[in-house]
Amino acid sequence: MSVNILMPALSPTMEKGNLSKWLKKEGDKVKPGDVIAEIETDKATMEYEAIDEGTLAKIVVPEGTQDVPVNQLIAVLAEEGEDVKAAAAAGKAAPAAKAPAVPSPSLAATSAREAPNLASAQRAQPAPSPAPAPASETPHRVDGAADKFASAQGRANRAFASPLARRLAREAGIDLARIQGSGPHGRIIARDVEAAKTGQGLLRPAPVGAPGALTLAVAAPADEKIRALFEPGSYDVLPHDNMRKVIARRLVEAKLTIPHFYLTLDCCIGKLLAAREEINALAAKDKDGKPAYKLSVNDFVIKALAVALQRVPDANVTWTEGAMLKHRRSDIGVAVAIPGGLITPVVRHAEGKSLSVISNEMKDFAARARARRLKPEEYQGGTSAVSNLGMYGIKDFAAVINPPHATILAVGAGEERAVAHDGKIEAQWMMSVTLSTDHRAVDGALGAQLLGAFKALIENPVLMVV
Repeated sequence: MSVNILMPALSPTMEKGNLSKWLKKEGDKVKPGDVIAEIETDKATMEYEAIDEGTLAKIVVPEGTQDVPVNQLIAVLAEEGEDVKAAAAAGKAAPAAKAPAVPSPSLAATSAREAPNLASAQRAQPAPSPAPAPASETPHRVDGAADKFASAQGRANRAFASPLARRLAREAGIDLARIQGSGPHGRIIARDVEAAKTGQGLLRPAPVGAPGALTLAVAAPADEKIRALFEPGSYDVLPHDNMRKVIARRLVEAKLTIPHFYLTLDCCIGKLLAAREEINALAAKDKDGKPAYKLSVNDFVIKALAVALQRVPDANVTWTEGAMLKHRRSDIGVAVAIPGGLITPVVRHAEGKSLSVISNEMKDFAARARARRLKPEEYQGGTSAVSNLGMYGIKDFAAVINPPHATILAVGAGEERAVAHDGKIEAQWMMSVTLSTDHRAVDGALGAQLLGAFKALIENPVLMVV
């Protein structure tokens, strides 16, 4: 029987993708693990692996096609012994899938086997239940889906599971929405499905209209009404790309669903600047005279926030409706501007890394982010984040929290200011920082403790290494 290859959801926020390139052509043999295409998501360009064996009978969506909806048919695979021409004809006549997106962890390192160390999703969420496929076809990676009850923000929730887990759940007739994932970041893996068969690890479905369910309806003005306010021909229309659409949606969700509050203070960074200059001057050089590292102020900020979260562990948390997640380590996301938007790669275990390691890691992240070559596990998750606009001369600002974080630190420019000290006015290098916090998870006093711990570290950088 033929296998439908559908556009996968390669990230939790992906609804459409661009089919950048086919790496296999019609008639080529395909085996599990083969990279068959490159797909551009809202965040990165990623490789798409096959999990079935056969012959690529028909390419339905040509390379270079943009805005292909998740779950739309993009190609047909003829299984061993099947008539390739018949499979191609069937694929040509097959309608595009119209089911809502079900994220499918199709990463460069993922195949049909389990990948327990791969964080392919930020967190598990309820998923749409599988819809039956045509009798003559087997879904490829993405199980067709039907709408379930929308979440508080009015959008369909999703579950993240390995391909093997999805297949086992489908064969057992178990709804993935009811399975509690035990893999990285709540991902559902094979052992969770096996446990669910015995009734273990099953979640109770939330009733429609349950107490505490919040429905938010926000009606934005229609495009035509906005355009009517301006003289025709006085503006250019620049269609939104996938990244800009996702950024817009997530920012609206963050501001509507997270009760932000803000704490601001000034830090004296004279010692930090002196230490940075001395450390950079002493950096080892290679045979070409290139230093092994070059620290920036932002590297100190990342390290200071990571250590501060360890010293104030009650602020190193994530809010969920059922419980507070108290993190044992400090994984710091760092906002990086890229053409058309931004992305937040995560420095894992930042509290235990040296400044030079953080610096080199961030340089690598920034370069690959601008080339859209980051993997999902490199920019998903994290326990807090840093947004630094100091290099643009911004004195201070307040950043929007990036879920699932409960905090984000906005960093302004370092500048010389007149400061009163011991009854005298002195010129000192100062930097303003603003901590945005999720008031459900971090109260005012707790946020103040975290910011105070950060200030002590950034003003005395030697404390970061003791």
